[in-house]
Amino acid sequence: MKDQAEALRNLVQIQNDKGTRATRIITVTSGKGGVGKSNFTLNFALTLQSQGYKVLVFDADIGLANIDVLMGVSSKYNLYHLLKKEKTIWEIIQKGYNNLDFIAGGSGFNDLLRLTEEELDYFAEQVTQLNGYVDFIIFDTGAGLSKETLKFILAAEETFVVTTPEPTSITDAYAIIKMVNSMGHDVSFKLVINRVTDLKEGKQTADKIALVAKQFLDIHIPTLGFVDDDATVSKAVKKQIPFTVAFPHSAASRSLNTLTENYIKGYRVIDTPSSGVKGFLNKMMKLLK
Repeated sequence: MKDQAEALRNLVQIQNDKGTRATRIITVTSGKGGVGKSNFTLNFALTLQSQGYKVLVFDADIGLANIDVLMGVSSKYNLYHLLKKEKTIWEIIQKGYNNLDFIAGGSGFNDLLRLTEEELDYFAEQVTQLNGYVDFIIFDTGAGLSKETLKFILAAEETFVVTTPEPTSITDAYAIIKMVNSMGHDVSFKLVINRVTDLKEGKQTADKIALVAKQFLDIHIPTLGFVDDDATVSKAVKKQIPFTVAFPHSAASRSLNTLTENYIKGYRVIDTPSSGVKGFLNKMMKLLK
């Protein structure tokens, strides 16, 4: 009975959150490829969903879109079909593991930068319909700071920068933060340290980036959390099953659960209202014109 009562209280809290918040937009990026960014995005979305939130993953990695591959799902439609008015936003949303909503990307994002005024209006009208349909939309962007990735970083309410303890990964993660900051943009960055051997290594990696960012850029970069280096992750990739689904009790899954719980705690106490999908699109439209 006690567990049921606690579960009910948690559900009520989640519903209260939903009643007072618009859809929150998150961009996930990295300074370089091969750090596990897309794998993190997918499994973070699934873990958020397991906590009672509705999530949609938008694969915005041009040319290397692979969210569908990580789930072993064949994408029939993607963003391109929406931009060409061949399908509606609801028709390009597909289902992955645990009924996770996702939209495949691919070449469509290149086309997004070349839309006419009329096409932009159609795109905005379609995507606006997602506001309130899900609690979170997570954009998985390409590695590095392309002009497409920059637009998603600037339009989103917060950006997760995924890195590993490797020196080149740390350098590239800081570089992407520095480049965005040098353009005069105020972006809410959070660090995700992937493939850590232990908590100490994770904290040391995060501290290096945070210290340099504070010293040379005068900005505070908080750490969202750490994900353990775990052999089951590569096994799950080969199986084309998210590691939180294939190996829910693995070290990587446990550490991601902790990271997600910490994020939710912070999300619940945010006192500034989300600008939602409309706010995201307003920023995006200005950047595209």
